[in-house]
Amino acid sequence: MAHEAHGTDSAAPTGGRLATSTRSTLLGAMFLMATSAIGPGFITQTTTFTVRLGAAFAFAIVISILVDIALQLNVWRVIGVSGRRAQELGNLVLPGMGWVMAGFLLIGGLVFNIGNVAGSGLGLDAMLGLDPKLGGALSALIAIGIFLSKKAGLAVDRIVVVLGIAMIALTTYIAITSGPPVGQALRNVVLPEQVDVLAITTLVGGTIGGYIVYAGAHRLLDSGVSGAAHVRDITRGSVTGILLTAVMRVVLFLAILGVVSGGAALDPANQAASAFQQAAGEIGLRVFGIVLWAAAITSVIGASYTSVSFVTSRTQTSDRTRTLLVVGFIAVTTAAYLLIGTAPTTLLVFAGAFNGLLLPIGIAVLLWVATRRADLLNGYRYPRWLLVVGWVAWLLTLVLAVRSVQPVIDLFR
Repeated sequence: MAHEAHGTDSAAPTGGRLATSTRSTLLGAMFLMATSAIGPGFITQTTTFTVRLGAAFAFAIVISILVDIALQLNVWRVIGVSGRRAQELGNLVLPGMGWVMAGFLLIGGLVFNIGNVAGSGLGLDAMLGLDPKLGGALSALIAIGIFLSKKAGLAVDRIVVVLGIAMIALTTYIAITSGPPVGQALRNVVLPEQVDVLAITTLVGGTIGGYIVYAGAHRLLDSGVSGAAHVRDITRGSVTGILLTAVMRVVLFLAILGVVSGGAALDPANQAASAFQQAAGEIGLRVFGIVLWAAAITSVIGASYTSVSFVTSRTQTSDRTRTLLVVGFIAVTTAAYLLIGTAPTTLLVFAGAFNGLLLPIGIAVLLWVATRRADLLNGYRYPRWLLVVGWVAWLLTLVLAVRSVQPVIDLFR
């Protein structure tokens, strides 16, 4: 992807206010992170837990948001202040560690991107009645076209912002239509009727697992926003990115809750589509198609961009090579989808394990840099409170790692 004009110099704060270029870059990075998290799996997870837990799911959502913020604050700050990608820091902390991180992320990204392409096909099917495989191929061509455009970085920033806002707005419409018991949900935030640890860890893994936690921070670096002078911008971006994801999670939760609390039975084959349809009829089904397609294609963009950023260098890899690798990444995953329909369960289990293992490894590397390698932060004094919050949240990523490996063990029993 070509570097934009808003590099380090043009992105510098001016007169105490964010320069227009920095504001645009920050917005794009926030939405890239948020829309990367809001994929087909995000929609399925939220729907499944809402059906199972009802209003009590509100507590799990709030706790997962707090954990996500703690981790994202640290990831964005270490990468942003150091001016180095996560895998570059990994190799500086322990030679070869960065390549291990890149390998895990690339394997997980390839498999899950098959699911993202499949989701885009299903979205166009619900939206327009298009054959899912044709819809998936068409969506992949659109994503490839975005990366091949002359101002690819600017195009990515604008598209993820527009589609992100569209997803939230349309889902909010369904939430209002379904008439959820908001008071009951708010009570459960403070006094939960049920605390589901599985739901909390699943949400954390789904929101910042694998490539997602690095998407926004790497995007900022590629746009030239880095260094201690940009700490305020980096902090604002990391928190807002998670809050955008949280808004989508909450409105989707309320939309589904409004339907199930009214006693409606959802089609087990596609609970989310069924809920949207019961809330707003045929229009609801079309809205679901738009939301699913937007979620899927932005995840295709996010997965492809971030996965390639782990196997390339900002300074030594040419823009053309980077673009060709992204295009190749999308083409390979699309071809796999067209040949096999979607990623087989076994592959998804293995990819989930790689993502689960990458999270604690990657977070530990970045927290180690913040704790013991001040030389990599160019003299920046890292806040002690942020380190404490980060290490506490890191403990939860260990739980996620154990949970992700267990299904692989079960496969061989």
